[in-house]
Amino acid sequence: MDAKLKKDLEITATKVRMGIIEGVYNAKAGHPGGSLSVADTLTYLYMARMHVDPKNPVMEDRDRLVLSKGHTAPALYSVLAQRGFFPVDELKTLRKQGSRLQGHPSLGKCPGIDMSTGSLGQGVSAACGMALSGKISNEHYKVYAILGDGEIEEGQVWESAMFAAHYQLDNLVYVVDNNNLQIDGPVDKVMNPYPIDKKFEAFGWHVINIDGHDFDQIEKAFDEAETVVNQPTVIIQKTTKGKGVSYMENNVSWHGAAPNEEQYNIAMNELRAQLEELEK
Repeated sequence: MDAKLKKDLEITATKVRMGIIEGVYNAKAGHPGGSLSVADTLTYLYMARMHVDPKNPVMEDRDRLVLSKGHTAPALYSVLAQRGFFPVDELKTLRKQGSRLQGHPSLGKCPGIDMSTGSLGQGVSAACGMALSGKISNEHYKVYAILGDGEIEEGQVWESAMFAAHYQLDNLVYVVDNNNLQIDGPVDKVMNPYPIDKKFEAFGWHVINIDGHDFDQIEKAFDEAETVVNQPTVIIQKTTKGKGVSYMENNVSWHGAAPNEEQYNIAMNELRAQLEELEK
């Protein structure tokens, strides 16, 4: 990856993490852990990969993104704000009455949202429908769907996997955010999904394993996905839940909790320090 682009993405991803903390703190509710773990991939997609236009959020030839793990909406909102879909300051309205930024993405309320999600397993089915529609209509857009590793315990995920392989949806990419923690604890203790890669291979998918916090690997994976023909692609990314905030990292209690004022200040100071270091 070009060094300047990589640095720009790292800077933006840090700002995205700051937006996540800002939103969840002001809402006094939300899901910071999984939002922080997926921030790098969402930053890369919207800043360096996807064909989207903040001035025309519903243009027909745009690439689509479905946040199937919809509870991590704070990450998607923060990225959309950084991309210019709405003002960054609006992140402070997360989950408030009348806000466009509800607890889960809501189609038609917030610009840039391609699918209402939240019930785990259902977002990927919608993504499959979008991708099949594109194939039938001979459109050239791509569809990206973000899943949690706890989410893949849902049977509907594997029905969608079978569907996508059967219809050879090579315009579809799943990203499994494998931070190894879900609301009840480690995924391998709750309902072991491993080996994730071998399961998707058995369903007929092209599989790529990466470090989800390494922008070089992220770019290489999406470049590779572009070359795949007659198969859907899944990128399984190893990530850290709560990435970027010391006391949240690998701590399951931050799956769905908001920081108090002291914790908010600690988190924001850590992220500001990271930003200052990157901007030198």
